Amino acid sequence: RFLKDALWPPYEGVEILRQCFAMGNKSWFLITFTAFIAGIVFTKQSTPSLASFGAESWLPSLVSQAIVRSLGPLITGLICAGKLGSNIGAELGSMQVSEQIDAMEVSGTNPFKYLVITRVTATTLMVPTLVIISDIISLGGSAIVELLKGGVTFQLYFSRVFEYLNFGDL
Repeated sequence: RFLKDALWPPYEGVEILRQCFAMGNKSWFLITFTAFIAGIVFTKQSTPSLASFGAESWLPSLVSQAIVRSLGPLITGLICAGKLGSNIGAELGSMQVSEQIDAMEVSGTNPFKYLVITRVTATTLMVPTLVIISDIISLGGSAIVELLKGGVTFQLYFSRVFEYLNFGDL
């Protein structure tokens, strides 16, 4: 039903943009904070293992591939599923209890199109955007750990990070 209704007019473009802003704004702080800490922890946990093999120079490439391929999307997906899912469920449940959805039907507005399609479309657009932000913040946290440890500059760290990443990883 979503695919059928999403493709036919009328489109709720303003509401989709409002939902995108709300979803990104509601999740931004929690995702960036969690991603920053995850980048720090992953770097701190990986360093001793790589040092035991004498492969500390591989840390930026290991961290970048692990974060971009799996850790960033996992963290973002879990936070979005929990936070956005509960927010959407509570909002729609409250609207059902207060009979706002019935009032939309009476006034001639398609509540499924206005409430469901806009939220699913906004989530579909915002989660990949938040994943990219999460990846950048995680790599920044990892770079800070390496900078404080000494011997590696931001420029060197990020040149090693992007040396082994390609667009397919994202």
